Amino acid sequence: QVQLVESGGGLAQPGGSLRLSCVASGFTFSSYGIGWARQAPGKGLEWVSAIYSDGSDTGYADSVKGRFTISRDAAKTIVYLQMNNLQPEDTAVYYCKLPKGTNIDADYWGQGTQVTVSS
Repeated sequence: QVQLVESGGGLAQPGGSLRLSCVASGFTFSSYGIGWARQAPGKGLEWVSAIYSDGSDTGYADSVKGRFTISRDAAKTIVYLQMNNLQPEDTAVYYCKLPKGTNIDADYWGQGTQVTVSS
């Protein structure tokens, strides 16, 4: 079955960095794009970034463009989100998502990892 497991969250100071990982299993990793979304306290879910199945294309929300970088390692079946110059408004639970598609019967989400940016 499809599993997505995030890790790498924690506490960072403003201007600091964290790297999130999403370990994927249960599907043909190299055939599907994967994205990241986040939910800040008291707010709705916000799309953050996505990467194409072979890594050839990526997308970012305006709020993180130039600071976050998404990448993937096909051999390890991991999608990374490198977050630099973190700001307090980046505080949220971060989720990776496998969207519904060919041979994927539903949207799949990981359990989330907490990122807190505070001095």
